[in-house]
Amino acid sequence: MSSKDKFSSNITPVGEVRPTQLLWTYGPGALIDMPSLSVVTLGIDRWEKDRCPPIVEARLLAAVQKVLGPQVESMRMPPYVAADKIDPWSAEARVGVPVRPFPRWLRCVKCGMLAEYDSGLFKVKENRFRPENTRFVHESCRGSQGDKTPRDADAVPARFLLACRNGHLDDFPWRYYVHGGKAGCTAGLRFYESGASLQTENLWIKCDGCGAKRNMAQAFGKSGKENLPACRGRHPHLDRYDTGCDEEPRGVLLGATNSWFPITLSALAIPLTRDPIIQLVQDGWDNFVDVESLIEVKAIMKVLVKNAILPGINEYSPEEVWTIVEAIQKGDIDKTVTQNDIKGPEWDVFIDPNPPNDWPHFLSESAPVPVNYKKQIANVLLLKRLREVNALIGFTRVEAPEESNSPDEQPPMAALCSDTPDWIPASQVHGEGIFIRFDESVLKTWETKGAVKALSAQLLEGHKGWRNSRKLDPNEGYPGIRYVLLHTLSHLLIRELALECGYNAASIRERIYADTSDGKSQAGILIYTAAADSDGTLGGLVELGKPENLGRLLDQAINRAKICSSDPLCSEHKPEKDRTLHAAACHACTFAAETSCERGNRYLDRALVVATLDNADAAFFSDSTHG
Repeated sequence: MSSKDKFSSNITPVGEVRPTQLLWTYGPGALIDMPSLSVVTLGIDRWEKDRCPPIVEARLLAAVQKVLGPQVESMRMPPYVAADKIDPWSAEARVGVPVRPFPRWLRCVKCGMLAEYDSGLFKVKENRFRPENTRFVHESCRGSQGDKTPRDADAVPARFLLACRNGHLDDFPWRYYVHGGKAGCTAGLRFYESGASLQTENLWIKCDGCGAKRNMAQAFGKSGKENLPACRGRHPHLDRYDTGCDEEPRGVLLGATNSWFPITLSALAIPLTRDPIIQLVQDGWDNFVDVESLIEVKAIMKVLVKNAILPGINEYSPEEVWTIVEAIQKGDIDKTVTQNDIKGPEWDVFIDPNPPNDWPHFLSESAPVPVNYKKQIANVLLLKRLREVNALIGFTRVEAPEESNSPDEQPPMAALCSDTPDWIPASQVHGEGIFIRFDESVLKTWETKGAVKALSAQLLEGHKGWRNSRKLDPNEGYPGIRYVLLHTLSHLLIRELALECGYNAASIRERIYADTSDGKSQAGILIYTAAADSDGTLGGLVELGKPENLGRLLDQAINRAKICSSDPLCSEHKPEKDRTLHAAACHACTFAAETSCERGNRYLDRALVVATLDNADAAFFSDSTHG
């Protein structure tokens, strides 16, 4: 951005977050609520691109380009400082992601004064050694009655904001609200509490000039529609106002989870060719596209190895790489890897009779199937090493993005930068996993059972009701009863694995392979863990994938799912009655952490896995098929 220098002066460090948090929690447009300060992460056009290390994953980049356009050239990690201890006054201490105070309105904790942070009434107290303690203070505060000795008092962010479904976020209109509309009064405002509780009825805003006052209860619900102004179309992370926003603004609290929902794409790094060097060159083709000689290849490889841009390239000589580059330039080998379906190629690799076991980011080993589950399970694959790459492509506010590929069914996606992006933030994590493939013939037989069809009809009615309530096409998006079975079993197994594998439940994730469209016959689950701060992880998950351990864990998961502590309410739950996307499932028996589930705890029913108090006929693991 040409005006970037304008924003690089007067930099004050205000805290630290992990790089992965900038994708899932505190990305561009999100608020970071710290103990004494609240800031908004600015758009990626304000980030120092050169300090953001690139991540190479051709399949995911192709998927990103399909959504955002072919101008996206790369995926990059957020900037970070490698050293643990740095001089707080050095240039390294200024490396990071740019933020700005938001909301702009602050409240003095001593006198209750409410004003904008740049009104001249507040000053910043910087703390270079403990950046998270940087704060605003109200200079020479004399208390609410004006009779105290002048003394600086802490000022904290106002806790209320406005947000709308179009991705806009704005300061709460304090003057407009307290005066019941536009007014000429520009006197000072005060925020105070009355009563024992902090309910909105006991939170008041008052004008010192005209005496007008109002409690915050009238800013929410039906009253909020009448008392709040129209949306101004503000994007605080872009310094931009959109015109013509017709969505109703809603009052939200600072720190509310519905103020920012990330939209991400993810892919596992898998081998797509039998020759590792070919895929390495394909993945990093942007580095070799203009190469004309072996000498250039040698120079490029030195840079790639030094900056760890293309892991694994150091295992090959420049002559070998130059041979592949020449073949690609002549058209003998495709120059890029493009995939419309992210999960499809992963499935093909997992079911390969001879899976790859010598790739930099993919090391697998076939394992025997547990004896008691040979009828239901076709094969088990232990993934001793894998890499997952996640890319942030946008975000929504107020409403979470739906599991749909149709743009018409998604809330409007807010942009990460003012212009068309040529790169996007991404992260890569390394880990291990267990892949379980189920027997196709046994699954097809199970799908023909009357009790299974009846449950599928109930879930479909709940699905239609849920989508109708959100004004979406009710005939789209149902994943099928096979998906519900595999998804539920995945959750039950995650809960068991978390007790023994050494990882907490929130760090274990799932990928469900249940696509039966266009002649496909996928039927498998991948349960894996990935950590941003380790390359090999603990190895505990792979150990539990061995037949003696996996069989025992499956037994425990199935037996534990038979009865829920919330039964009979849980087992008798009917999705078509309350328009939900789960049947016999709840937090006590089946739900997993949000970071673990790929569907937000939707499409779950343990009656499909095991006999429950309400349904004993639809279980996939029944006495007649088990063992």
